Amino acid sequence: MIPVTEFRQFSEQQPAFRVLKPWWDVFTDYLSVAMLMIGVFGCTLQVMQDKIICLPKRVQPSQNHSSISNVSQAVASTTPLPPPKPSPTNPATVEMKGLKTDLDLQQYSFINQMCYERALHWYAKYFPYLVLIHTLVFMLCSNFWFKFPGSSSKIEHFISILGKCFDSPWTTRALSEVSGEDSEEKDNRKNNMSRSNTIQSGPEGSLVNAQSLKSIPEKFVVDKSTAGALDKKEGEQAKALFEKVKKFRLHVEEGDILYAMYVRQTVLKVIKFLIIIAYNSALVSKVQFTVDCNVDIQDMTGYKNFSCNHTMAHLFSKLSFCYLCFVSIYGLTCLYTLYWLFYRSLREYSFEYVRQETGIDDIPDVKNDFAFMLHMIDQYDPLYSKRFAVFLSEVSENKLKQLNLNNEWTPDKLRQKLQTNAHNRLELPLIMLSGLPDTVFEITELQSLKLEIIKNVMIPATIAQLDNLQELSLHQCSVKIHSAALSFLKENLKVLSVKFDDMRELPPWMYGLRNLEELYLVGSLSHDISKNVTLESLRDLKSLKILSIKSNVSKIPQAVVDVSSHLQKMCIHNDGTKLVMLNNLKKMTNLTELELVHCDLERIPHAVFSLLSLQELDLKENNLKSIEEIVSFQHLRKLTVLKLWHNSITYIPEHIKKLTSLERLAFSHNKIEVLPSHLFLCNKIRYLDLSYNDIRFIPPEIGVLQSLQYFSITCNKVESLPDELYFCKKLKTLKIGKNSLSVLSPKIGNLLFLSYLDVKGNHFEILPPELGDCRALKRAGLVVEDALFETLPSDVREQMKAE
Repeated sequence: MIPVTEFRQFSEQQPAFRVLKPWWDVFTDYLSVAMLMIGVFGCTLQVMQDKIICLPKRVQPSQNHSSISNVSQAVASTTPLPPPKPSPTNPATVEMKGLKTDLDLQQYSFINQMCYERALHWYAKYFPYLVLIHTLVFMLCSNFWFKFPGSSSKIEHFISILGKCFDSPWTTRALSEVSGEDSEEKDNRKNNMSRSNTIQSGPEGSLVNAQSLKSIPEKFVVDKSTAGALDKKEGEQAKALFEKVKKFRLHVEEGDILYAMYVRQTVLKVIKFLIIIAYNSALVSKVQFTVDCNVDIQDMTGYKNFSCNHTMAHLFSKLSFCYLCFVSIYGLTCLYTLYWLFYRSLREYSFEYVRQETGIDDIPDVKNDFAFMLHMIDQYDPLYSKRFAVFLSEVSENKLKQLNLNNEWTPDKLRQKLQTNAHNRLELPLIMLSGLPDTVFEITELQSLKLEIIKNVMIPATIAQLDNLQELSLHQCSVKIHSAALSFLKENLKVLSVKFDDMRELPPWMYGLRNLEELYLVGSLSHDISKNVTLESLRDLKSLKILSIKSNVSKIPQAVVDVSSHLQKMCIHNDGTKLVMLNNLKKMTNLTELELVHCDLERIPHAVFSLLSLQELDLKENNLKSIEEIVSFQHLRKLTVLKLWHNSITYIPEHIKKLTSLERLAFSHNKIEVLPSHLFLCNKIRYLDLSYNDIRFIPPEIGVLQSLQYFSITCNKVESLPDELYFCKKLKTLKIGKNSLSVLSPKIGNLLFLSYLDVKGNHFEILPPELGDCRALKRAGLVVEDALFETLPSDVREQMKAE
């Protein structure tokens, strides 16, 4: 006998695949087992028992007296003898005798086989084998999509991810946070959900989603006290799951091979069901108990007409009716499956009810094979879809990242990154993190927070714990802010720096920081946008004093005029883009510092001469060649700093003598060849930078600059220094390197406050020992070749090396 377990391989699949088997597949599997048992039972009977029993039919005696004698004898031998009459000596004994055929056992066996093959209908012979074959085909069709390479890999991957998502501690934590919501909010959600379902998905779709998920809150309620915090390992595992789900979704949503395979195997089962019903209904009557057999084997047996008994006809007839019943139920179930496949929109799956139930509003709807598998999962247990949906939500992912961030960046670790910035504030720089750690807000001594290349930054209300926070830097960060946090920043933030790629990325809440004093905007704009650059109104920035725009604008934004009454410093770094419209400068009457850097200016803008409060002007990296307009600076009586460095200026006009209030003057990196003596009539100059020009001669009038503390002629063509230079006894920094000097005057010893001297790159052969009189000059402040330093007396060298 063949055990049923031998056929397990035809329907065997991984136990985890059961979640993709809806009730109708499970039901048809049981029907297949019942039909398989019918087939196996019939085959076993065919093998172990006699299939047919035949006897020769009786033939009447021939009326022709010329018949063959052996046939007559054979016929006579088949003629029954009259029963013996009871004798007087043995009246009670009666001998019963049947018809004698004179056939032996081998002849009977031969007759049985011949009649089985020739006379018995093929349906009666092969019925159990047909049942077995059809059942195996049904079982193969039911599980083919689990075995087909194109679909089985997707299913295995999906089941693997689904199991991990279901068992992940993060799923439990995320849903447990929802379970503690206010009941009124949940009721409102349900009411809104029912209305939206009616409008969006139609009666059928909304009904199924509602029914599939309605029981979830009762099934899955977790006490928040037991949720607990995830450890680092669990957090990393959940993070990896989010990445797997994203990649799997992108891969599976591209096609619908799973849906197509399932439809095709269901259609095939329906077609096979119709064929089985058709021919079985027609042939079941062919299974008869008595069969007439006419075979021409008279020369071997002496007979050609036989009457046969099909021993299993009665049982096969009953089994065939039973089999037809099972097949009918199987087929009707398959027809229902087809109805479900074609009536429902199985290539789209909506998480609307899950969104309403959990409060996670950003769970996306899915399509194609991903949607189909989720529909199948819902037939098994809708809880799987709900727990799986957690890993489709960006909000949930951000919460997990936040939790991992908090575990990774502890307050002690963050304190190790604290440093003092250029504004002398205690700053915490955070670069390329996945978010903003909540632990940042535990560092109460923090004064400046710098965030760079961090996406999805959420500034919570807990920022109010940072009582000392005054400065915030956002470099290529997308920021959302809590209303309570915004209120705190409006009152406390003094400095804001934003680096952007597009003006539209500027945070809208920036314009309401009423106590903001310094605003730095850094970013590159396309040429089309820069022509019409617009900022929202800055009029609410009542305390703004410093505005810096590092971009490529073609004109000063009109919004700057809103703060012109109290703006004190404005910086425009234009990255080489020509700044053509400067009329708005005239309205900034209180401006004290102005920087127009790399703006491709060819002349000094006339609007500058209207800024009577201006104290510092920086025109670095422009295209200035002539500065004849410098005479107009005489009206700017408060101007003390003038920086015209990194231009193409070839000469300094004599009118510069009228700028008597100048204290700092920078002409470095130009093409100046001659220094006018009138320059040194600006006797208040403390800082003079003439480096990187083509100057050959220093006028002796330089000795007039008695306030001079910094003087640089590095990288020029100067061959000698006037002795009058050493009359500038307040000089602290002297840079004369990379020139053509051959002698350094001993009078340098008169510079008692000299602390930095650069003489490297000249033609000196010896240094004067009078350098020892410069008590403030140390070895670290002396830039010179080592060999030239050794020409100094040993006591001078020791003095300079001493701390």
